[in-house]
Amino acid sequence: MDGTVLVADDDRTIRTVLTQALTRAGCKVHATSSLVTLMRWIEEGKGDLVISDVMMPDGNGLEALPKISKTRPGLPVIIISAQNNIVTAIQAAEAEAFDYLPKPFDLPDLMKRSARALEVKRRAPAARADDAHGKGDDLPLIGRTPAMQSLYRLVARVMNTELPVLITGESGTGKSLIARAIHDFSDRRTLPFVTATNADLSSMEGPATILARAKGGSILFDEIGDLGDEAQARIVRMLDSFTDNAPRIMATSQLDLARKMEEGSFRQDLFYRIGGVTLSVPSLRERVDDIPLLADHFLSRAERDGMPLRRFSKEALDLIRTYSWPGNVRQLENTIRRLAVTSSEEVIGRSETETVLAHQPAMEPLQSGSGDRLAASIGKHLRRYFDLHGGSLPPPGLYQRILREVELPLIEIALDATGGNQAKCADLLGINRNTLRKKITDLDINVTRRRKLM
Repeated sequence: MDGTVLVADDDRTIRTVLTQALTRAGCKVHATSSLVTLMRWIEEGKGDLVISDVMMPDGNGLEALPKISKTRPGLPVIIISAQNNIVTAIQAAEAEAFDYLPKPFDLPDLMKRSARALEVKRRAPAARADDAHGKGDDLPLIGRTPAMQSLYRLVARVMNTELPVLITGESGTGKSLIARAIHDFSDRRTLPFVTATNADLSSMEGPATILARAKGGSILFDEIGDLGDEAQARIVRMLDSFTDNAPRIMATSQLDLARKMEEGSFRQDLFYRIGGVTLSVPSLRERVDDIPLLADHFLSRAERDGMPLRRFSKEALDLIRTYSWPGNVRQLENTIRRLAVTSSEEVIGRSETETVLAHQPAMEPLQSGSGDRLAASIGKHLRRYFDLHGGSLPPPGLYQRILREVELPLIEIALDATGGNQAKCADLLGINRNTLRKKITDLDINVTRRRKLM
């Protein structure tokens, strides 16, 4: 490879090793321990590639990326950092770094990435594989709590392995976003990321079509626990056919697949094939201290989308922290965006927050309040039902009959509240869309587009 490489790192050993390796590969190298010097070289038009550390004695390599991009559009920058967690990787991607490697890095790997960056520089400005991070509907991978930091560290460790990944967690926690991040920050980032749906697996040709689309990239089986027996069998046959250059396999599930396997509703061979590494995404209830951070993020995002500038009063934020959020981060985002629109004042107070939260089905404060809860009301109804049978037991099959009695009005009211939009209804209920469709069919619910209740 050829070209001029600018190396910036405060570690003399790293500067020496990179200078020697790049020079042997045919490159000219300018190395420095100063961010100021690096920026001067860039402004003078030197360099076809930058390799920079994050923490420098006189500045931050990540924070310099926007200025580098503005000064020299199309100049590729590879970030190397000892802060090897997904947060740093995300920051590097959002700042449009060409690539990111955690320290300690593998030198041949870095040389391969450098050669690719120089080649892309010669052809055209770098095309990014991280477009998903700019989409407004992505859940943010934000969190300072130990649960999230532990998840980030594990993601960073598995990012560039070949192991299949199973991502578990409740609906609305961002499981698919974790899968996308693993792909976008891995060696496969320039290859396709394919989400395989139930429809993709409905025919014998489905797996072959999925493989053709993936082209050695990554395949995500979203909510794999909802797939039927035939779809599961097709996945197993597809995985068994893999040869060299096969795509990486990831799957998400909000269901307990081990229990489903024990019950006989999930294939054992598939369970062990997809469970190379299991990542558990914590629910919002397990990371309450992240709620203020998320709330501020969503208010800022709402402002960028053209909504008025808003902030929460301490009392309103305390109320938000006490809620259980069954829909997790997705539900929190929708609630905060609604408050940003409906609030008449810059400071969102407790009373208007209470009003919005009160209209959300199946959501109650964690602290006990006055009046009967839903469980108490159901308990009274069931006791009366048993009493009506005198000394005899009700007919067999009581469990399913009671579940049907509760599910039917719950889904009907949720559909009314979302205007018959099944995607929104599934998000509201905190279940997968395929699960909702199956329940609509099983319960014989007539779905029409209708006026929203809220």
